[in-house]
Amino acid sequence: MQTAARPRRTLTAALTAAGLALSLSACGGVTDGTDDTDGFPDGPITLTVGQDAGGSTDLIARAVANGSQDSLGVAMPVENQPGANGAIATQQVADQSPDGYDLVLLNASLITITSLIAAEDEEVDLDELDVLMGLSRDDYVMVAHADTGYETLEDVAADSGDVSYGTAGIGTGSQLAQLLLFGEADIEGNEVPFDGGGPALTALMGGQVDVATVQVAEAMPQIEAGTVNPVVVFSDERLDFLPETPTALEEGYDIPVAQYRAVAMPAGASDEVKATLEDGFQEIVGTEEYQQFNEDNYLTPVEISGDEVEEQWNELAETYRQLVEDNDINLGGTE
Repeated sequence: MQTAARPRRTLTAALTAAGLALSLSACGGVTDGTDDTDGFPDGPITLTVGQDAGGSTDLIARAVANGSQDSLGVAMPVENQPGANGAIATQQVADQSPDGYDLVLLNASLITITSLIAAEDEEVDLDELDVLMGLSRDDYVMVAHADTGYETLEDVAADSGDVSYGTAGIGTGSQLAQLLLFGEADIEGNEVPFDGGGPALTALMGGQVDVATVQVAEAMPQIEAGTVNPVVVFSDERLDFLPETPTALEEGYDIPVAQYRAVAMPAGASDEVKATLEDGFQEIVGTEEYQQFNEDNYLTPVEISGDEVEEQWNELAETYRQLVEDNDINLGGTE
């Protein structure tokens, strides 16, 4: 697969590099101290997204890519390769050459949650990637169809045994947050997994389920329209745009589930390439345009280093694993 990454270089750059190689050969291989990372980047950088176009992850990728021309001097086309909660796209990028021309917009849930149900040979390992920097956090909210009359967690608990609930699918943060809450609150219900938060919310509005846990950005238009009621959020503190909605922690349940995102590349890149990309992304997230994008999409900036991302995500993976074991939760959809 590495051969597919190289044609992104321009013909002029390729001919220049070939001429330089011939000159060096004639001079016995003596160089002026520069290396083949000089001039990086000299062509488009592809940013792959493991989810469908139009979702939160895709929108974040495109907001980042929009700033590439100004910060890095090259275009950053976004390619969608959905499937397996991003595992297919992430592995595809991990298998490329670490030359800086192939990046992936990484969802934390792929590392922290999907790994709990994936076969060992199907897990995506952070060791195969160099994480460049963290970007943001997307919080979850459990919402109820307005016709149910559910406004509090107590309202939902009162119908224990008769509650149907939608999630964004198996191995997602939506599913984990929902199952942990019901497990710890001793609420019995019937799970209906969907292929994403959008379909789960659509099913909720259509009365197919009573409640659903989705990302805040997905739910806010319907919350503001009064179609659904926010019951509880899974953030550490109350959210500025949902100040009246209590956290799960306030209700007595410590459920630290959120969707984090970061940008990564194949492991093994040179320090120069990594530094160039890191500086470029820092410049992008510092723009007013990108900051406004976060605000408009209810995203909390978590703009930390790649090393901090890996430490945080590995800790979350262990926390989630322990919570699943302690609550005897089945994420695989089978008994």
